[in-house]
Amino acid sequence: MRNHPVSLFSTWLALIAAAGLLWPVAASARIKLITLPLRERVEIQLDHPNATLVEEERIVPLVKTLKAEEPNQVDFSWANTAIDPQTIVFRVIGPAEGGRNAGMDVKVLSVSYPPNEQALVWQVAASQSGAARVRISYILGNLSKSFNYRAVAANDEQTLMLSQYMRLQNMANEEFLSNFAADKGANLWAGWGRKFTRPVGINETKEMLVEKFARVPVRKTYTCNPAEFDYLDRPQNKLRVPMHYVLKNDKANNLGTGPLPFGKVRIFIEPKDPQDLAMSATFLGEDWGRFTPLDDEMKLFLGVAQDIVVTRTIDKSDRRRVAGNLYDQEVVIKYEIENFKDKPVVLDIKENLRYVRREIPNVGDTGRDVQWEILPATDLEGGVDKEKSTFEEVLFHIPLPARDKNGKAEKRVRKLNIVFHNEW
Repeated sequence: MRNHPVSLFSTWLALIAAAGLLWPVAASARIKLITLPLRERVEIQLDHPNATLVEEERIVPLVKTLKAEEPNQVDFSWANTAIDPQTIVFRVIGPAEGGRNAGMDVKVLSVSYPPNEQALVWQVAASQSGAARVRISYILGNLSKSFNYRAVAANDEQTLMLSQYMRLQNMANEEFLSNFAADKGANLWAGWGRKFTRPVGINETKEMLVEKFARVPVRKTYTCNPAEFDYLDRPQNKLRVPMHYVLKNDKANNLGTGPLPFGKVRIFIEPKDPQDLAMSATFLGEDWGRFTPLDDEMKLFLGVAQDIVVTRTIDKSDRRRVAGNLYDQEVVIKYEIENFKDKPVVLDIKENLRYVRREIPNVGDTGRDVQWEILPATDLEGGVDKEKSTFEEVLFHIPLPARDKNGKAEKRVRKLNIVFHNEW
C-alpha cells in the first residue's frame, strides 16, 4: 500500500477515468472460474463528507493463459451491499510476495456484467501460472463517520482537556473483520490524525479516541450582541449575555495537529478540590463545535449569564442633510452595565451596524453597505478591536470590576457615538 494515504482519493479518481475504457457489453452467461479469496488488506478512507472509499488487496491464483479465448475469469459480487458499481476499479499489483513467479506478467483484458446480478467478471491473462496480488477500489455507501468531543475545564477555567472521538457506523451490509493474513482489521483513516486498525462488523457502531489535548488554554467570554443574541427582557431593554469558552486551534495553544471536525461537544468542569476523588466533574452543557481549521477559533456555548446586566437604549438619533436626498444620521447608543460576580470580567460588546440602522425610525435597512464613522464622544474602553471587527460589525472589550463586599455592583454607563454617512 502507498505510504501517503492523503493522495488515495485523487489517485482513485484518475484510475476511474482510465478504467472507463474497459467496460464492454454484458456477458451472455455467468462463468465463475475464480472466486475472490478473503481480503489480505483493506483501507477505509473517511475524509470525504459524502463518500467512503474502500481499497482492498487479495491474493488471486491464476493459470497460464494459453489462448486469447481462455483467460482467467475473476468474479466479484456485492449482493445486498451498497457498492457503487460505476466506481469499481481492479488493478493487478504484481506477483504475490514469496512466490516463484517473479517474472509473471498479468494483464486485465476486459470486464463484463453477468445479467441481473450485482456482480462483474474480469478477464485476466497471465504469462505463467501462479498467485497475483490484486487491488480493488470502490465507493461504499452506508458506512459513515461522525465526531464528538469531551471538554473538561479546570476549576479556574483557564485551561481544559479536550478529547476527540470518531464514531464509525456501518450499515453497508458488509463486514471488515479480523480474518486477514497481515492485519487484525480494516485500516481506518479520517483524512488527518491517527490511523486505526479495527474489525468492523455488520450493523456495528464503533467509537475511537482520535486525540487527547491536555492543558488547552481557554478564554471565557461574555458577549452582548442584539443582532445575534437579542434581548433577555425587551420591554426593559435588557440584553442577553451568552457565555462561551473560546479555544484557538494552533500549536501555541496545545492544539494545531489538524482541523477540528464538526461535532457535538459535551462540556464539564472539574471540582474545586482536584484531590477529592469522591467528586466528579460537573456537567455544564453541550454545544455543536463548528469545523475549525488551523489557526481559527472554536466557541462553545455555556449558557446565559444572569449576573451581568446590560441595558441598551438608543439615546440619540439626529439627521443632517448633506446634499440632495442624502443625509448623515448620527446615533448614540447608551449601555448601563452591572457585574454582580465576585470577580472582575471583560464584557464584549458587539454591534452589527446594519441592525443598528434598521432600528432607526424613518431610515431602516436600505440594502446598501453601511458607511460609518465612530465619533470622539464614544467612551468604550480601548476603542474598536480592529482585528475582529468588520466593515459592518464593531467589537469592544469592556473591563468590569467585581461587586463589592456587600454584594453591590458598580453601574457603568458607556456610550457608542456613531454617524452613518450618505443615507437617504
